[in-house]
Amino acid sequence: MAALEKATGDVVFKFEPFVLHVLCRELQDAQLLHSVAVDSGFKNSGITVGRGGKIMMAVRSTHCLEVPLSHMGKLMVSEEYIEFLLHVANQKMEEN
Repeated sequence: MAALEKATGDVVFKFEPFVLHVLCRELQDAQLLHSVAVDSGFKNSGITVGRGGKIMMAVRSTHCLEVPLSHMGKLMVSEEYIEFLLHVANQKMEEN
């Protein structure tokens, strides 16, 4: 909390979703992995084929969180709310 109180700009609490990139030899391999990922709850997953024929499968979670905490040096939330955000982010990490 002391660091937040000393901040002079904007502070944002951010939790990024899980992302796993897998280079696949064959398109069929990527399609199979994509099906497994989507069926497992990773709804933002996708397949990309590059110019050189490189097949990349990205397994992406939807668990993200971005919350402003301060604006122009003024803390906009309570310490209790920050503890709540930490709890929520830790739950999302477990789900990942």
